[in-house]
Amino acid sequence: MRLVLRETALSFRRAPVLSLLSITTIAFALFVVGLVGLVALNLRQTLGQLAERVEVVAYLMHGTPIEVVTVALADVQAFPGVESATYVTRDEALERARREMEEFQDVFDDLATNPLPASIEVRLLPGYRDSENVARVAEWMRGFRFVDDIQFGREWVEKLDRLRNIATAVGLVIGGAFAVASIIIIGTTVRMSVLHRSREIAIMRLVGATDGFIRRPFLLDGLIKGALGGLAAIGLNYAAYEAVNQMFSATFFNAQQALLLIAFGTALGLLASALSVGRHLGRVQQS
Repeated sequence: MRLVLRETALSFRRAPVLSLLSITTIAFALFVVGLVGLVALNLRQTLGQLAERVEVVAYLMHGTPIEVVTVALADVQAFPGVESATYVTRDEALERARREMEEFQDVFDDLATNPLPASIEVRLLPGYRDSENVARVAEWMRGFRFVDDIQFGREWVEKLDRLRNIATAVGLVIGGAFAVASIIIIGTTVRMSVLHRSREIAIMRLVGATDGFIRRPFLLDGLIKGALGGLAAIGLNYAAYEAVNQMFSATFFNAQQALLLIAFGTALGLLASALSVGRHLGRVQQS
């Protein structure tokens, strides 16, 4: 193991420019992957905030006894996927309307009676805020005889579902494409390092070194460069995040997600090194 570490350190000393170029290339490749991840993360958070506003509102018939409503609330809260059920009286509905629609204060002041009905507002648990579950809850609540009407914004919820699906598909396609591009770029830089030491590899083969012995320093070299490139990519992504965050409120990777990107870079470096040195050793053996 000491010999492997020494050979790896020597490769950095012998070709510092090439090593720096490899790390920089890996960093920028992973920086693009990280940018895609940041966009997906913030888009997902935005869609999640929009999904929190999804609710089913059941408007009650005038004169529905509070005792009946209390029993219904218990039934609704026990329904699968329901996070909470809140009873809104007619007076509370009017007060909310006054607060949210200040431009109609004159109209509200001229009202002789309260025209707004009482209602039950149902909020759903995360994971149940899609159009299928919302429609299921709404249809179930129509079974209450005292319910006059149900509102849940079917079209709005369906559009939100489509946005989720599109964002997921686009994120997977773009992220996958850049991941493949990263492997190609990293493989090219590692291949340059392998070619730089091709004479040394040929001499090691002549003196009886096994393929495993020759591979190990290159694998460790790719692993270290991938990890350093991942760290640099996190720094670049954070700089981009700070620039955007001054204009728009954004979210950065948490510690686990940042470590995942570094691990991804490490794995890419290791994989690219394995492929490049394996291909070169195969050519040396054929010759």
